Amino acid sequence: MAEQDVTVGQLLLTEYQTIKDEQKARIGFRDNLLYVTLAVVAAVVAAAAQAEQPSMLLALPPVTVVLGWTYLVNDDKISAIGRYVREDLGPRLAELARPGGEFRAFAWETGHRGDARRRSRKTIQLVVDLTAFCAVPLAALVVFWADGGGGLLIGLSVLEALAVAGLAAQITVYARPFV
Repeated sequence: MAEQDVTVGQLLLTEYQTIKDEQKARIGFRDNLLYVTLAVVAAVVAAAAQAEQPSMLLALPPVTVVLGWTYLVNDDKISAIGRYVREDLGPRLAELARPGGEFRAFAWETGHRGDARRRSRKTIQLVVDLTAFCAVPLAALVVFWADGGGGLLIGLSVLEALAVAGLAAQITVYARPFV
């Protein structure tokens, strides 16, 4: 074998580094979406209060649904990368390192999942996600409805409420708090 030949192990390690870089980038992007959501909520609420126009609150549900869905998709991809490393890439690399042996590659990928507080953290994160992306826009809709707005905006607000409820269902399904 020539010195320039690439081994399967090197390819797997390169794949691992590449996929972990993608995971890290997605984590940063996902986490920033919460801050963006908070900023948007503050801006819309302040503008609606200053203008004394509760109908401006109707801007919140579509924005939070888009941001929430983007958050959810990135969170799912982050989990998928971890699952791939745990269930596929790690075992293949371990087999190359010690054929037939008990070597575990990337033990952190499974080790941190056994933490006794993992379920409570996942549940708290679910509450945070539902609050940021669903409860806040639903509260904005309630304020709009309480103001007595009418016409086409009522129909729009009902559609927005359905979209927020759909997002809430998806966030809950994807959370897998007890996995």
